[in-house]
Amino acid sequence: MLNCFFRVFDRRLCFVALLSCALMSTPCAYAQQNYQLPELGDASQEALSPFQERKLGEAIMRDLRAEGVYMNDPEINDYLDALGHKLVSATGDTWQEFEFFAVNDPTVNAFALPGGFIGVNTGLILLTQNESELASVLAHEITHVTQNHIARMMSGQKDTLLISLAALAAAIAAAHSNSSSSGQMVGAAVAGAQALALQSQINYTREHEYEADRIGFQRLRAAGFDVNASATFMEKMLRSNRFNDGTAPSYLRTHPITTERIAEAQARAEGVPYKQVIDNIDFHFVRALLYSYQGSSKDAVAHFEEALRERKFNNEIATHYGLAAALLRAKNYARAKEEIAWLDKNIQHPMIDAIAGHIMMESGDLDGAIRRFANALQRYPNKKQLVYDYPDALMRANRAQDAADFLEKSLIRFPNDGRLNEKAARAYAQLKHPFKEHRHLGEYYVWLGAYPAAIEQFEIALKSKNASFQELSVVEIRLQAVKLELAETKKPADKSTE
Repeated sequence: MLNCFFRVFDRRLCFVALLSCALMSTPCAYAQQNYQLPELGDASQEALSPFQERKLGEAIMRDLRAEGVYMNDPEINDYLDALGHKLVSATGDTWQEFEFFAVNDPTVNAFALPGGFIGVNTGLILLTQNESELASVLAHEITHVTQNHIARMMSGQKDTLLISLAALAAAIAAAHSNSSSSGQMVGAAVAGAQALALQSQINYTREHEYEADRIGFQRLRAAGFDVNASATFMEKMLRSNRFNDGTAPSYLRTHPITTERIAEAQARAEGVPYKQVIDNIDFHFVRALLYSYQGSSKDAVAHFEEALRERKFNNEIATHYGLAAALLRAKNYARAKEEIAWLDKNIQHPMIDAIAGHIMMESGDLDGAIRRFANALQRYPNKKQLVYDYPDALMRANRAQDAADFLEKSLIRFPNDGRLNEKAARAYAQLKHPFKEHRHLGEYYVWLGAYPAAIEQFEIALKSKNASFQELSVVEIRLQAVKLELAETKKPADKSTE
């Protein structure tokens, strides 16, 4: 599991290794306060406390957003989050916070980050044929988190990580030397550190994978999914591995699948009475939406047209939805509206409302889009795609004040949502309100992890003349908090190279 973590973020390997070692050797400023947990007798807690793990995960998530790895698609992320939390709550065995998100990557992979952040590549979602298969993968990754596999692995690797740190320190020293061989020294040191860390991770992989299989199965069953899905998906992955390890699907390399694991999964499922499990239609909608993004817009339209013509689909309604999404992408608004009319006759669903509003908005029918979004929000007030789209339509219709009012109310419900802050900044820019524009833009940069840019925006906001003393005080407090956060993120790297 961590093999995946290091490979996906290879550009952040040094940062993660240094930060991990710093967390193990020197408690961070937050941990030095009165933050106490019951003594559970788990050695992994000494390596990485739950609080430290969450902070590390949040830092990595900010990097993912800033670098474009995080797939900023509310429809897909909302679905993954709903599916993931259904699995989390099914057994009631954890207080852990979780966030599920998609990664726009065609390779077949899924991974758990520190702190309960679980990513799923779009390639894996498209490979699954039913919701239970996708749920089996999420149940497995959830177990890596609930069983403290990351912290346990760090506890077992403490000496290895310290050796890796020494190698990285040597690489840094070599980089600052004027030697003609310094480049080779840097490459050799970093490669050696990586190899040592990865070998140690491999030694811990089998135990963790079997535990994740066993407990993940219990979670899958408790949530009401098809218990055969785990073995079915593993068999599918194993059959696809007809090449050497260098070109095998990422999921196979990070979650080694053996015939023994498949046999155990089959044996567990055999003891459970059969019951038919019907997929949530959201699963088919999300896969159709992902297919609409594939290749050129012309290819995407042709894919759905052929599926409908040949009657080759798992769900007809979702296929019409996918065609509407592909037609929107192709800017064929007239035909897209025809598909929406067909869908409206057959089902009421927030994803249809959202795409219908988009089609209206892009075709110039702003009043129609605003009505569609507003009516949908009455039924689905927490649907993020609608929450994002409605103020966009209002701003396009030069109703920036209405957009700002809606966004302020939405931020009370979703206070840490960076996208809402970015939209609020745009609304206030239209309204010529610099204080609120720069305040919200600062929060957006905090969400991205761009602390220097956030600090700059807060400082600009504090120079505004159109803010009350109370408003200025709130931003001043926020500015100091972000400065402290920036200082804390620099501490581990500074200490590690002394």
